[in-house]
Amino acid sequence: MFSIQTIHLTKSFKSLIAVKDLNLEVKTGEIFGLVGPDASGKTTTLRMLCGILPPDKGEATVAGFDIRKEAESLKEKVGYLPQRFGLYGDLTVLENIHFYGDLYQVPKQKRKDRIEKLLQFANLKPFGKRKAQDLSGGMKQKLGLICALIHTPQILFLDEPTTGVDPLSRRDFWIILYDLLKEGVTILFSTSYLDEAERCSRVGLIYQGDLLIADTPSTVKARIGGTILELRMENHQKGMELLEGNELIRSLVLSGDKIHVLVDDPQKSEKGIREILKRQGMEILDLGVVKPSLEDAFVSIVQGRKRN
Repeated sequence: MFSIQTIHLTKSFKSLIAVKDLNLEVKTGEIFGLVGPDASGKTTTLRMLCGILPPDKGEATVAGFDIRKEAESLKEKVGYLPQRFGLYGDLTVLENIHFYGDLYQVPKQKRKDRIEKLLQFANLKPFGKRKAQDLSGGMKQKLGLICALIHTPQILFLDEPTTGVDPLSRRDFWIILYDLLKEGVTILFSTSYLDEAERCSRVGLIYQGDLLIADTPSTVKARIGGTILELRMENHQKGMELLEGNELIRSLVLSGDKIHVLVDDPQKSEKGIREILKRQGMEILDLGVVKPSLEDAFVSIVQGRKRN
């Protein structure tokens, strides 16, 4: 069963096609990661599916509602946490939650238990009287999540919720999301962090408005069509400059303190890389075959699209 289904969903802004012929299915009770760089169409997609932004073409149903004809009814079934959530800095944590409870017309007799549960859920119970402007970035995001959940939505849309959040708060945020999955909430999560996408049930790679692939992280990585060599050296930037454009190499990606090199022939390519760097007096700390990451798969799929 699918909570979200789209058919040729399209949205343009003047001459820019932000989302192009999007065909997407999100299963009920899964967490689906929509992954792509800035300006790839992630936010536009989420805003259309929430009933905020009307599409130019195509169809979509969310929680059984047509996003064109039943946008107002749809809003009762979904929660939406945009990149910049509208918290009121001069209101306390509890005042912000009650404000959104009023907006969603949550009955006051049901609201008390719901707020108590959500505060405990997000570890914000001790901070109920603290003003939102005095919260850390991670705490603000968790407060935004509570406000998006106050009306008990069936589907939760999260637009890059962990951008700019410290690693510990990101981990806490994911613990909360997994707990929501246990309650049967469907989550569509947009991110540019490919390591986060690994945690999703399925991922969709979107680039320049096109959905390139949608599948499990392991299946997406299996589509890479080549071998990844991991290269470690003292000067990664210089190493990449020396290797750029070599016919043995399909792509180079700086991944943390390593360079991931996509090649077709690992033995021939490894020999060639060693020779190139040796001629330039560059020391190799380590070079060998590794399993591909989602980042490697994304680069490979995008480059394949450009070649076609």
